[in-house]
Amino acid sequence: MTSIGQEASEYEPATTANIAELEKVSTASPIETKIFKEGTEDEFKIKVINVDGKDYRVPFVVFSNLKAILEEKQDLKFFKVKKDGTGMQTRYTVIPLA
Repeated sequence: MTSIGQEASEYEPATTANIAELEKVSTASPIETKIFKEGTEDEFKIKVINVDGKDYRVPFVVFSNLKAILEEKQDLKFFKVKKDGTGMQTRYTVIPLA
């Protein structure tokens, strides 16, 4: 039996990685919607891609930035996302890759 102190020191909260952590993302990557706290007033949804068995959250602003790039370069195969700031001040930049 473990103590509450030991349990607390080993505790790691569940987190979802961010697409900005990836070096390269394929425009063909399948995307899915994950629902949290389903059926409650706190329910929320996020979009994720799965890379090597790990989910990476895709902020909605990435879609609008990527859409603008794809309108000019329909054959784009790969891109990366740069993240600046934290919290409500976070900014994402989609960078097309050759």
